[in-house]
Amino acid sequence: MTTETVPAPGTAPVDGEALLQVDALVKHFPIRQGLLQRQIGAVRAVDGVAFTVRAGETLGVVGESGCGKTTTGRLLVRLLEPTAGSIRFEGRDITHLSTGAMRPLRRDIQMIFQDPYSSLNPRHTVGTIVGAPFRLQGVKTEHGVKKAVQELLELCGLSPEHYNRYPHEFSGGQRQRIGIARALALRPKLIVADEPVSALDVSIQAQVVNLLDDLQGELGLTYVIIAHDLSVVRHVSDRVAVMYLGKVVELGGRDSLYHAPLHPYTVALMSAVPVPDPKRKQQRERILLTGDVPSPVNPPPACRFHTRCWKAQEICRQVEPPLRELRSGHLVACHFPENEPSPG
Repeated sequence: MTTETVPAPGTAPVDGEALLQVDALVKHFPIRQGLLQRQIGAVRAVDGVAFTVRAGETLGVVGESGCGKTTTGRLLVRLLEPTAGSIRFEGRDITHLSTGAMRPLRRDIQMIFQDPYSSLNPRHTVGTIVGAPFRLQGVKTEHGVKKAVQELLELCGLSPEHYNRYPHEFSGGQRQRIGIARALALRPKLIVADEPVSALDVSIQAQVVNLLDDLQGELGLTYVIIAHDLSVVRHVSDRVAVMYLGKVVELGGRDSLYHAPLHPYTVALMSAVPVPDPKRKQQRERILLTGDVPSPVNPPPACRFHTRCWKAQEICRQVEPPLRELRSGHLVACHFPENEPSPG
């Protein structure tokens, strides 16, 4: 018989080898109104996310706009304070560390931002931007900061001569490479990349994705890559987490998830990925979800996808499905999953 593992709601199995362990992570943004600014509600951006990331692997996080991907990424690097849950890095609980206590950890945890135009200070030169981590952390280098910065620029596909130039002198792809160089300055162990190629031309996206892949192999990096482009995620990820309205609805290995997705929402997402083969395109059924994405201020009860799901039944409106393991390493939160393995 097929073994089904049902962890506690919103928790991930304990993994002693995990570099990053996230359990029941919650972030609610309060909605205030009136002269006294009383709270009248909350935007439930992240509502019980759980996963682990092992050293050297890449976890892709996908989903529609507004599903909580970016908020999750900012929580992981502690740019936002979690409402509840826990984040453990190398076994250490960093969930509510103060700014001062987080400062030493900034060497090990870095972020690549989505927009290479707004994430770089236009008044600073490239040398100042990429060299900032050395100065802020008080790190001394063997041949000086300038030499270290020039080596980083070369590592990221830029010229050492760019040291004295300003961000406005570069293209979008080059600016993103500058952002990557800044994130790599102190040789971090974990990099959270928030839509690292979505603001770039299609012709440049592949170059940046390949750069991230090469850097991982060369420096032994661990990535959490947030994206809405399923093709990009498939190319770079070892495992993929699918989010919907603040929750992880499916989590599994790349090949397992892309070839036989279990959650109806994932099936719908996969049906929208462009296929270069005309014959395969004609054979594949395109699934169009009905209705709008519900508001995170007042999400549907139980299964949050039931308002748009073609398989929804009464239990979906009353009982929240737990994230359970249906295949080895492949978890899904659904009462009626697709491509379910037959018992035997």
